[in-house]
Amino acid sequence: MSVDPRLSINQATIKYADLVTALRVTADAGVPAIGLWREPVQEVGLATAARMLADSGLRFTTHCRGGFFTLPEGPARRASLEDNRVAIDETATLAAAGAEGSTAILVLVAGGLPEGSRDLAGARERVRDAIGELAPHAAAAGVTLAIEPLHPMYATDRCVVSTLGQALDIAADFDPAVVGVTVDTFHIFWDPEVEVSIARAGREGRIATYQVCDWKTPLPADVLLGRHYPGDGVIDLATLTAAVMDTGYDRDIEVEIFNEQIWATDPLVAVQRTAAAFGGAVSPYLGAALESRS
Repeated sequence: MSVDPRLSINQATIKYADLVTALRVTADAGVPAIGLWREPVQEVGLATAARMLADSGLRFTTHCRGGFFTLPEGPARRASLEDNRVAIDETATLAAAGAEGSTAILVLVAGGLPEGSRDLAGARERVRDAIGELAPHAAAAGVTLAIEPLHPMYATDRCVVSTLGQALDIAADFDPAVVGVTVDTFHIFWDPEVEVSIARAGREGRIATYQVCDWKTPLPADVLLGRHYPGDGVIDLATLTAAVMDTGYDRDIEVEIFNEQIWATDPLVAVQRTAAAFGGAVSPYLGAALESRS
């Protein structure tokens, strides 16, 4: 099976695989790149993780995740910001260890409403303030902070930034090399302004990473786990992918899936199925950008 040279496996897709397994099965499947999560990296230690990544020969695409800084001022907010500085340093180290073409991108999930609060607008302002505190550290480390809007069903408990437009409004105060956005099809496909927002993100140089998976109803009881292989649901991946490519985006494209059935699959098989699904549902819409990378 031919594997798209721009495909990256986000480690969440094979959540139950430890780091050594995730790196091995990704390489064995012929996938050239991987996005990592902080917990598996921290399990082995950053230095060891960086050596393992270097030995794998894989490109590094993103580190997941930073953020969760909607709390009001106090010790918990200070601790969250300090943890984000650690995440920035991890991202820089891993990007340096990855193969040529690796990107130093830290994905940010903003966080939900603090307990007892109904003030979404105020929470978003605290997100902007937090990024303002982190931006100098990210710039010094050569890391891009990629704000990820999440579907509005997560607005209260996970992410008060629900649209790509909101993410871009927050990012607008900062250098595009330091603060960009994550374009994730699962979270933004529903937005009637999505194509306009993707075009805006391209004009502003803000698309740090493009992530794909699919949406299918009925959603499971835990809506966090409702993601599917590309092409298995209702998202118009052709239109969204073409819109992203039209901006000149030329980086790797991650598949990030949260799904218990896929997690229960042998990780090598899951990566192989992901590669096949990507080849059918995404690759045909990459156009000349695909040919230039192969």
